[in-house]
Amino acid sequence: MQRMFAELIHELPPPQRLALAYSPAAARTLTVGLLALDARIAGIVRQRGEVLMAQMRLAWWRDTLAKPAAGWPAGEPLLAQLTPWDGVRPALVDLVNGWEELLHEGPLPAAAMLRFARGRAGGFAALAALLNNGAAADAATRAGMTWALGDLVTGLSDPDERAHALDLTGDNAGSVTRLPRVLRPLTVLDGLARRSIRRGGAPMLDGGGALLLAIRLGLTGR
Repeated sequence: MQRMFAELIHELPPPQRLALAYSPAAARTLTVGLLALDARIAGIVRQRGEVLMAQMRLAWWRDTLAKPAAGWPAGEPLLAQLTPWDGVRPALVDLVNGWEELLHEGPLPAAAMLRFARGRAGGFAALAALLNNGAAADAATRAGMTWALGDLVTGLSDPDERAHALDLTGDNAGSVTRLPRVLRPLTVLDGLARRSIRRGGAPMLDGGGALLLAIRLGLTGR
């Protein structure tokens, strides 16, 4: 079980893996589940090959997550990790739907970018509720959208799409959103995204400055 848990963490992109290092022990299992699902769905979309095949794989995850956890297929470590999310499954389905917006044909419209960001951010709002911090759901949504849009910008190659995504970030280059300690990984991701946005969409971890920022946010939350 520990090996499968470690493998899910290993699948995370470097910014998420770094942010996870600052998760309190009581929140770590739930946080790994959310970040691992996000990374798995991102991999389907970003290496989509044929769009129809990607949509079929996303549909499998969407249909599976819509069912009670007792009916999920056995043998999939990620699904086992997500079992504690059974009561907030709609947030996981929304995450899948959000990523599917990136399969839009032609230039990605701003509305699709916003739906993508809301789908990812909703997972963090649900995480706040699962961690008995429902009052922080709105703040978690704001921070999650900042991270989602900032992360999106770094992955867009079309200059017009990048410009539109940066426009959607609005004033999100300022101070990080204050969040409870149990959501410290999101604090780190929010801060890295804001730094990236200020730098025009630079990679989240582009040097010592980003690493120092992540350490400071991870230790102090601000």
